Amino acid sequence: MKKKIIISLLLLFGIASYAQKVPLRIMEGLSIESKILNQEVKYSIILPEDYYTSKTKKYPVVYLLHGLGDDESSWLEYGRVNQFADSATKSGEIVPMIFVMPQGFRTYYVNDFAGKFLYEYMFTKELIPFIDKQYRTIADKEHRATMGYSMGGFGALILPLKNPDLFTISVPLSISVRTDDQYETERADEWNEQWGRLFGGVGKSGEERITEYYKQHSPFHIFAQKNLTKYINLKLYIDNGDDEQTLAKSNERLHILLRDRNFPHEFRVRNGGHEFSYWREALPNGLKFISDAFEKKPYRGDALANEFIVTSSSTYNKMVQHDAYTVLLPEEYSQTNRSYPVVYFLGDFDEEIQGAIANYIESAIGIGDFPTSILIFLKGDNADLLNNAFLEVEQEYRIRKGYRFRSLIGLHDAGKNALELASVPEKFTSCVVIDSNINFDALQLATENNRNIFSRTWLYIMITDNSSNYHSNGDTHILLREKDIYHEYRVQESVIEKNYWLNSLPEILDFTQRKIHR
Repeated sequence: MKKKIIISLLLLFGIASYAQKVPLRIMEGLSIESKILNQEVKYSIILPEDYYTSKTKKYPVVYLLHGLGDDESSWLEYGRVNQFADSATKSGEIVPMIFVMPQGFRTYYVNDFAGKFLYEYMFTKELIPFIDKQYRTIADKEHRATMGYSMGGFGALILPLKNPDLFTISVPLSISVRTDDQYETERADEWNEQWGRLFGGVGKSGEERITEYYKQHSPFHIFAQKNLTKYINLKLYIDNGDDEQTLAKSNERLHILLRDRNFPHEFRVRNGGHEFSYWREALPNGLKFISDAFEKKPYRGDALANEFIVTSSSTYNKMVQHDAYTVLLPEEYSQTNRSYPVVYFLGDFDEEIQGAIANYIESAIGIGDFPTSILIFLKGDNADLLNNAFLEVEQEYRIRKGYRFRSLIGLHDAGKNALELASVPEKFTSCVVIDSNINFDALQLATENNRNIFSRTWLYIMITDNSSNYHSNGDTHILLREKDIYHEYRVQESVIEKNYWLNSLPEILDFTQRKIHR
């Protein structure tokens, strides 16, 4: 028995000794003593896998900033950042980099107006020098990036704006920021607790809240400055979910301001809201953006969830040609007397694209991913012609009665007409608008006159971040969020390809079929 105990103790001692010899690469619960804050500030860190074997190699640094109510371990635990980063580094998608996750408290990563908690000074005058001294970093602004979510998204943007000599790369996610009018109308208790204490407006209301100190920390006021030369090197990638509440407006307005000022940036709106599942999905593209910037390369572009490749298809030859429209009937159409849902496509779809779309939908029908339907490609964008075509189609073919079985997909200029047609109550079950110059004034008036205008019609609006239609689409998204009208909204990467939107066809069709067969 004694021999077994001795052997066990030796094994435990051996394991403990081995553990002490293995240098730690992923660490939490570390801290620095801040003289500026007069207290301890915790941080977590992730070192590259080759950090201890490379000996003298230096690495770029990403400061990962957490949201309100979270802490220095949140990116590790909920963000799973080491899993994404290690995998991307091993595959060569990103360069090795150091990740630092500091404790942010409730500071929004700025100095408070009263001067009682000078967090920004701690960050820039103590934390960064400490990290550069303690670890083998490339200690210059071209190799120092910020990335954060919510409150950390604000920090990820404001720190480079306030300190362009320290940072040149910023990836803010779901930025917790407000427009002036949002600040002016926010509830007093929320304002005082969250913003007034930071910007010097405690107890104030309306325009009084827009203090000079606030303006110095507002991205809207900073980017509205006449001269933006000091930010010429800033590489910026903003990402925000379409299910956000207050932040839907503020992030969209920030994008519109940046477009108005011709300030280069990437802007994405994806499916989701204010949660870690959304921010985790932002990591692959965000890290690639940072990595390319570290290497002084143009951004390579987002990874595609789906890549739609147009190939030659015989499906177009099976379509029935009419003067005003082209029809694809289900293969079983002549073998049954049943009626079918119909999906109308409005816009300039050439023969090749019509065939590719029809072929894809036929395949989806074949495996049960889409309801057996009639497809109609309408020609032209004249409203009277479209209405006549609708009447003719529904008299000619067996289309199931009721709005639940009619869907619209409008491309470019025809998208505006599609949205106007869909605004007729109980005429269409869903409407997709792709990069169209939406008639926002008419839409706003229609929603004011009839609050239930889209109560039974789902909307899906898609655009690229460099589209000339950014104003009308952004305003539409804000309006629909404020009116609590259900819709999906996407802002994609701008690409040169004419039919870029086809990569979103699977998601568009899934949206369409979910409403038909809800």
